[in-house]
Amino acid sequence: MRYFLRILDGSGTRAASFNPRLSEMGLDSIARPPGPMTLGRQLKIALDETRLLILGAQVLFGFQFNGIFQQLFDELPFVARALCCAGLTLLMLSLGLLIAPSMEHRISERGQDSPRVLVLATVFGGLALLPIALALAFDLFVAMERIAGATASIVAAAGFFTLSMVFWYALEFLLKRKKPPMPEAEPTPIETQVDQLLTEARVIIPGAQALLGFQLTVVLTRVFEQLPSTSKAAHAAALCCIALAVILLMAPASLHRLAFGGQDDAEFLKIGSVFVVLAPIPLALGIALDTYVAAGRALESQMGAVVLASVAILALSVLWYAFPLWKRMTQRRGRPWAPSSTRR
Repeated sequence: MRYFLRILDGSGTRAASFNPRLSEMGLDSIARPPGPMTLGRQLKIALDETRLLILGAQVLFGFQFNGIFQQLFDELPFVARALCCAGLTLLMLSLGLLIAPSMEHRISERGQDSPRVLVLATVFGGLALLPIALALAFDLFVAMERIAGATASIVAAAGFFTLSMVFWYALEFLLKRKKPPMPEAEPTPIETQVDQLLTEARVIIPGAQALLGFQLTVVLTRVFEQLPSTSKAAHAAALCCIALAVILLMAPASLHRLAFGGQDDAEFLKIGSVFVVLAPIPLALGIALDTYVAAGRALESQMGAVVLASVAILALSVLWYAFPLWKRMTQRRGRPWAPSSTRR
């Protein structure tokens, strides 16, 4: 037992790594300090963390749409309704930021591990937390105002926003350690590429998942019956777009299991990448169309709805496609000597 205590408290790390009794017990590896993480493992962890953030924002994203179509929403003051629209826009922005590194990895780097994508995932993940914190504060303000009045709602919103800033930013800066040198990029093994491809599909699908549930249930409400025909048509188009996005994002898992028996295969990687790259197109269109529907009801302004929908489709298009495609073109011009085998 004393060997474990010396290992855990850090005082006997070096001695324990050479202790023959630990070696006989097969526990000598416990005392060894961890080696440097490979670029592929760092990128996989970054994608998993991004998925965790999206899952956290998923509930708020669904509430933003669903809450606007509740019957008592009309009784809210204009400020509360405006905050709901602001929260919807903020969560749309955070969703765009969180999905952007996956699109960059898939389009610009063609699934290869890249230090630039790792940095992008870190920066965009940090930036996405701020609009999530603001949207959470806005939603708490709206909910608490209905329960306990204006003063309690302001205190709750400010308190939880402060907690978010402390736990999501301040604590990280206090505990931040010196970063080790960034590992060099090497050709990514196919098994790592397949793992990352499936992870990226899991990163994107929660946004479509949250929206699809709202879209299917809202048509059963009386509020939806009162919408103008243009809003109903926009919602129908958005519903089709999100359903298509879900089908495309589920296709790689089905393809990998049923057609390729779960085996790592270069052909699956090519086909699965096409599905993952195409899926955000209908996802962005569906988000923009339903933003138009929700904002039109919340703000009671056709112009405001058009502006917010236009901002949504423009921001998502730039983050998910324009920037990765531009980066891919500049990389081609800047590195014409790069062997094609390392880019596949």
